[in-house]
Amino acid sequence: MTPLEEYYNKFNEDKRLLSRHGQVEFNTTMHFLDKYIRKVQGECERALADCGDAVGDSAFGGLEASENGANGGRLAGDVKIADIGAGTGRYSLALAKMGFMVSAVELVNYNLGILKKHAREELGEDMNLEAFHGDARKLKRFKDNSFDITLLLGPMYHLHSLEDKLKALGEAKRVTKDGGYIFVGYVMADYAVVKHGFIEQCIKQSVDRGALEEDYSVKSDPEELYEYVRVSDIDELNGSCGLERECIFAPDGPADYIRHILNRMSEEEFEIFKDYQLKNALRVDLIGASSHTVDVLKVIK
Repeated sequence: MTPLEEYYNKFNEDKRLLSRHGQVEFNTTMHFLDKYIRKVQGECERALADCGDAVGDSAFGGLEASENGANGGRLAGDVKIADIGAGTGRYSLALAKMGFMVSAVELVNYNLGILKKHAREELGEDMNLEAFHGDARKLKRFKDNSFDITLLLGPMYHLHSLEDKLKALGEAKRVTKDGGYIFVGYVMADYAVVKHGFIEQCIKQSVDRGALEEDYSVKSDPEELYEYVRVSDIDELNGSCGLERECIFAPDGPADYIRHILNRMSEEEFEIFKDYQLKNALRVDLIGASSHTVDVLKVIK
């Protein structure tokens, strides 16, 4: 069993995602997912309109706008989404319930078992979600250009080498259609320094054991569970993969720093905080200090 599997076999991923700081992350990320799913649907609608002008509307008479999910010109079930590193299925299940076709891939068997159990309980027999064991660096199960949207919201947290990061991004690019989008999640270095270093008073030990560079960026150590990056590191990866950024946003902002405060908030105050984060998620002066970022990339082949 790998250290990653040992960690997640004991870690309650469902509890984290349903916590208040997890809800902030989920709420913000789903907002941006909705936006780009609408883009995919809208682009398909324009293409269908062009074809309709040429061959007659009857050729596409069976397509109707979905009543679920993002109400664009494309049926929700025709939008295919890959959730790579799906964990226990928080995003996969939500998207499947909205009517989208979801293929979930998870490396940790324990998490995969929970995902499948949730799918049976929440989706029933008519599941539009399939779940597989797999590695983000080797997606041989999927053909090229299979998905409209690919989520890579967890794997980059745990990939330390440049080679492995490029493999994961390259595979996500390969399986995503031309004009589709990839959502890539990262854990940020300055969050680790401030939270684990200064707030938890571990900074001296980190400096003494050489875990930090002179500028306080975090050194990559394959023995550590998490890989911490800065936006400049993400930019270099994108350049190496030939991926074009649509936007980069902070899904949780300060939420991880103030978990105890979030837990004390009234429901009304917490709703205001979620709204605050949503409306400030794109601010470049705040992104690097967030505990996570999500990079939205457009695939151009």
